[in-house]
Amino acid sequence: MRKSYRVKKEADFQTVFQTGNSKANRNYIVYRLEKPGQKHFRVGISVGKRVGNAVHRNQVKRRIRQGLQELKPQLKTDVDFLVIARPHADRLTQVEAKANLVHVLTLADLLTDEVRE
Repeated sequence: MRKSYRVKKEADFQTVFQTGNSKANRNYIVYRLEKPGQKHFRVGISVGKRVGNAVHRNQVKRRIRQGLQELKPQLKTDVDFLVIARPHADRLTQVEAKANLVHVLTLADLLTDEVRE
């Protein structure tokens, strides 16, 4: 995912975290913040040390990025959101990770209707 699609600055990250709405499932937490007039969504990914060592954390981040890349056409454009992995996320396969990601993004109302069916 290109840099323009990422929430990278600490201030932006904290704004979404503190003022955004959150939804969660067993493996992910999603915070969302509406940004009217924005051309495309921006996403921040956080995987804490409780998930595992650096190798496992990087694998989890890659799975999240891959799932978001596949869902990119169905994601709403006028929003910044954060995906935070919970400790059990490192045990998921790519298919399970994407299914969990679709579930939590649906709960957070970030997907258009085509994917929800």
